[in-house]
Amino acid sequence: MSQTKRVLRLVMPLIAIVCTVIFVPWLMLWVWLSPLPATVQQEVEQATNYKLDGMIVYVDEGGKAPVLYASGWKDRDSQIPSDPHAFFKIASISKLYIAAAACKLVYQQKLSLDDTLDKLLPQLNGRIANAERITFGMLLRHSSGIPDYLADSNYPWDSPIKDNWETIKLVWDKPANFEPGTSHSYSNTNYVLIGEILDRMLGYSHHQFIREEILFTLNLSHTYSLLQELDPKLVSSGYVIGYDKDVKLNDYVSPGGSMVATAEDVGIFLRALIDGSLFNKEEQAIYSSVYYYEHTGLLPGYQSIAKYHQDIDTIVVQFVNTSGGESWTISEIIYNRIIKILRRQKNV
Repeated sequence: MSQTKRVLRLVMPLIAIVCTVIFVPWLMLWVWLSPLPATVQQEVEQATNYKLDGMIVYVDEGGKAPVLYASGWKDRDSQIPSDPHAFFKIASISKLYIAAAACKLVYQQKLSLDDTLDKLLPQLNGRIANAERITFGMLLRHSSGIPDYLADSNYPWDSPIKDNWETIKLVWDKPANFEPGTSHSYSNTNYVLIGEILDRMLGYSHHQFIREEILFTLNLSHTYSLLQELDPKLVSSGYVIGYDKDVKLNDYVSPGGSMVATAEDVGIFLRALIDGSLFNKEEQAIYSSVYYYEHTGLLPGYQSIAKYHQDIDTIVVQFVNTSGGESWTISEIIYNRIIKILRRQKNV
């Protein structure tokens, strides 16, 4: 063996160790390895030690009264503490509401899961690949193959597009990610198109349909389709790591990402979506064939998780008003730790 090879055999493991020490995400590791506290409130309070400005958690255990927890800041600049009843941009959790509305319209036979995109929105002919083979059901299931407009590196996050058709044009004439119905790839474009389809079919805004058929039915008086519908003072501020300004007033209006709600309202909606109180039997079957019973959401300054945990019959909704850096992974770790605490308490 040459002298060079001998040196490399000795040096390479040391280099690997040094790189591990330098590049390991220590903050995430610290969150993950920290001793699990006894209560959810303690875990929520610890969240602000990990570069998260504020956190809201809603816990609905079957058979018990729901509980809200909060820590950190609702408005960091004005030193206003986190308010568990504050409104929050729920981002892609909005897709659950749109999917539910779509399934109600399919049940009413105003739409069919087999309707093709070229018939539903004729102006897309020749502009969206495979429009003649993409069905309404494929849009709902994220199996259309249409690219995600948010993958466009030029999307103006600091000044979101306000016109749905301008958003749709970001993917015009782009090749499909895959043949329709052959795979699955989450694409926000699917739900912008669904919003336009619903508006066209209804003859009025799908937001109004959601309000009348879902929000009023469930008495969700703290859920809105758009930020502009309520006083922004009621909305939690949002912060991006590495950016000093509050991004609360950045208004995202694209269908599937525009809604604003309290954690409690999201939890009530999710429980109704799951337990059958939102749908009749046929509607429930349609929904089960096309979409999820949980969701996460992410916008600059806001991240959210809403899930049902069947083994403990518990819904947990978590809001964090910080994004960027390692905050998403840290938020997920904290969420999973909360579930561990709840399971432990359930088994005591």
